[in-house]
Order: sequence, then C-alpha cells, then structure tokens
Amino acid sequence: MGLLGDLLGTLGGGSNQGSSAEAQIMSAVAGMLSDKQSGGLAGLVQNFQKNGLGDVVSSWISTGKNLPISADQIQRVFGNQQVSQLAQSVGIEPEKVTSALASVLPGLVDKLTPNGKLPNEEGLQQGLNLLKGKLGL
Repeated sequence: MGLLGDLLGTLGGGSNQGSSAEAQIMSAVAGMLSDKQSGGLAGLVQNFQKNGLGDVVSSWISTGKNLPISADQIQRVFGNQQVSQLAQSVGIEPEKVTSALASVLPGLVDKLTPNGKLPNEEGLQQGLNLLKGKLGL
C-alpha cells in the first residue's frame, strides 16, 4: 500500500463518497503545505509550536513514534475560519474535517520528513507532487 493508501486507510475509507471527501481533504492539505504565503510545512510546524503542540509535531518529523493529536487540538491550531473553509470546500461538517486532519496529518508529515527533519522546498514539492499524482490532481 502506498502513501495515499496508508493515509486514507487511517481514515477508514471504504465508500466511494467517503473516499472522495478524504481525497479532497488530502488535496486541500497538500495545497496548504505547498502554499508559500502560509509558510508551507514550516509554517504549519510554527503554528503547532505557537499553540503549545511543538512536541506533537516534532514527533511526526522525527524518526521515532508519532504522537497522536485530537480533533480539538487540530481546531486550536487551524482555527475556526480555516476549518470552516476546508469543510465547505469538501462538503462535510467541520467536526469531520478536524477528525480527518487528526488522522491524516501525523502520517503525512511523517512521510514528508523521512530523514527526521524538514525537507528543503524542492524535497517538499517532490513529496507533495507524488501525493497529488496519487490523488489524480
């Protein structure tokens, strides 16, 4: 099973409708991580650190075990506006978006940081392009 299968498997995807929403969430996350204005992956890490979750995001980057994150913690990091925008774009409730992000982000960040450190911009783009290719984008 590849990156997408691993990540979508963590969401328990089974139905076509669910898989479509999950793929849309993954696509939105990939877009967010490649967005230079928001700081990309490094900006996401800073957001986690500002919200007292630096140890959690650091565990995803390191080569050790990934610490879990709750939907409430995701809500705190991303804020109501960003969660609502994502929910609207995907067509599901905000609570499902935060749950999905809590399931997907640890694995996604872990896969994008295989050497235990943040990749340079080129490495990040390569990883995100691979993900987008698997999503058919």
